[in-house]
Amino acid sequence: MTPRWDSLLINATLATFAGDKPYGLLERGAIAMHQGNIAWVGPQASLPGDASSLASQVEDLGGAVVTPGLIDCHTHLVFGGNRAHEFDLRLNGATYEEIARAGGGIVSTVKATRAASEDELFAQALPRAHALMADGVTTLEIKSGYGLDLDTERRMLRVARRLGKALGITVRTSFLGLHALPPEYRDHREAYVSLVCDEMLPALASEGLVDAVDAFCENIGFTLEETRRVFDRAAELGLPVKLHAEQLSDLDGAALVAHYHGLSADHLEYLSDSGMRAMAAAGTVAVLLPGAFYALRETRLPPIAGLREHGVSMAVATDCNPGTSPLLSLRLAAGMACTLFRLTPEEALRGVTVHAARALGLSDRGTLEVGQRADLAVWNVNQPAELCYWIGGSHALRKVFIGGEAQAAA
Repeated sequence: MTPRWDSLLINATLATFAGDKPYGLLERGAIAMHQGNIAWVGPQASLPGDASSLASQVEDLGGAVVTPGLIDCHTHLVFGGNRAHEFDLRLNGATYEEIARAGGGIVSTVKATRAASEDELFAQALPRAHALMADGVTTLEIKSGYGLDLDTERRMLRVARRLGKALGITVRTSFLGLHALPPEYRDHREAYVSLVCDEMLPALASEGLVDAVDAFCENIGFTLEETRRVFDRAAELGLPVKLHAEQLSDLDGAALVAHYHGLSADHLEYLSDSGMRAMAAAGTVAVLLPGAFYALRETRLPPIAGLREHGVSMAVATDCNPGTSPLLSLRLAAGMACTLFRLTPEEALRGVTVHAARALGLSDRGTLEVGQRADLAVWNVNQPAELCYWIGGSHALRKVFIGGEAQAAA
């Protein structure tokens, strides 16, 4: 008799993040995978037959916790060099804005990224991606925005695509042309915004390198009107949008991205009640980035109670970047979201699974349900909250399944 499934995990504690139970928890559960998708999930006692005859491979997990593969929905993983010296400057009293206005910050990474070849950028990004994967990440987003010219932005996005292929994981790309003014356009803002909207974005989209369009809407970034221009161009090209919004001030960026039914608004420390209402109405996900809050020693918390009250879905991401969040553990980001932002462990874990998937426009992952992509993480813990409870360490992950294929933990 031919087994109906490729593989079957039994004696598992399943954090499905489906249904109404906390964590969607199912103890003494079983989950089957077939042809890359989840084929069956439920109590082990309800399996339709003897486990050994149902699947080609059967594994007893001994009660280990299984979650969906983690999803890092906001990273700047591809860049040249690093900015450790700015870390030193900040600890000696300089502010993020002072560093940026003095030619540091994003612009300094632009210089290093422009100087790097595609192979060099790939070689530098690869260990960062491996670090995220070692913590259970099976899907991640990578932004451009450190090139600020067509050739370098293209190179960054090509590296992001290459990482996905090399590692066998899903990589979603975001074009972040409105990240900072490049030095050569310092006195020509209008010309640079036109370049992004009329040349860079259409060219990169036509090459299949762009999954979404992002911008940095801030006093030290780009205005609402400039952001609106690139969002209008994205809409013409059929691309979804997302936004760095309300990190350092309230410019109503969250309401703007919600107006475009954007995937997410990210950071949000200065988010207003009207912005929350707009996000809730549009279904725009709030992406919380505790790594940047921590690294910049910020004191203003995102309005978590308001986001709960308005029913805005909250995702959590590393914001891995060289200047303000050199964070290479999504599990640590989830723990920081609990400790610093007061999320519950369940909220944080939903934030790196089901809500992170929504922030990327992906409906085929983030929960353990029949028909979902079989991206799973098996953890050496007894309860899901431990994934946020432990601070650091590499003991937690036992293995992952990517599209139903088992991968040993790094």
